[in-house]
Amino acid sequence: MSDIAPALCEFLEWDSRFFGRRIARLTLPRLTPEAATAVLAWCRTKHIACLYFLADADDSETTQLAAEHGFQLVDVRLTLERGGPTECASSARSVEEGIRPFATADLPALRGLAGRAHRDSRFFFDPHFSPARSQQLFETWVENSCNDHRGQVFVAEVEGRPAGYVACQIVNAQTGQIGLLGVDAVAQGRGVGTRLIRSALRWFAARGATRVIVVTQGRNVRAQRLYQKCGFVTAALQLWYHRWFEFVPSRGKT
Repeated sequence: MSDIAPALCEFLEWDSRFFGRRIARLTLPRLTPEAATAVLAWCRTKHIACLYFLADADDSETTQLAAEHGFQLVDVRLTLERGGPTECASSARSVEEGIRPFATADLPALRGLAGRAHRDSRFFFDPHFSPARSQQLFETWVENSCNDHRGQVFVAEVEGRPAGYVACQIVNAQTGQIGLLGVDAVAQGRGVGTRLIRSALRWFAARGATRVIVVTQGRNVRAQRLYQKCGFVTAALQLWYHRWFEFVPSRGKT
């Protein structure tokens, strides 16, 4: 049975290096009894410390098997999308008032903001990951987004200082994705998030994208309301599980 496990599991090099633990993920969205047994045996053989599992939320057998085999529910993953033409595309302005493209001097402020802005993430809700390391994950994420010349990061200024950001990526010729969106607590309630999203929509439209997607957490109601206000609707709901193993992980070969 364990012979089928390598086809269902992927060893995550980047995550393993970053967290200092051997991490893998399931590549299938649903569990069967045979797959669950084989996958867990493979993880023990390969000295995996943590197995990520992104599951379909509408399969009762999967949720039952996940509970029986020690998977911990750590997040509800909500994908929202906006399709069709946008009123932003016809605007003469490329960005909203108070929004501008990222500049290198913004990076320290954006790293600090990213470390504070994403506390709804599954990593902060799993006590096996330290809060400090989880914070560094998002600091690294926003820095990588700023240095990715294939995308664009827009920055919101409030009183002359960076107070928010949105990272934009082109997934394919028709689809764009908002990777990260963060607004400082002192700037919330001022329409900053809305202006950032509208600027992103213009950037996507200028590059021919007819569909924009974004992922947020089920517990992040504030973000859901913001995206819904900007015309996004729910496209998918999935469940994030982590399965931890009790031995000390090895950093050896996969």
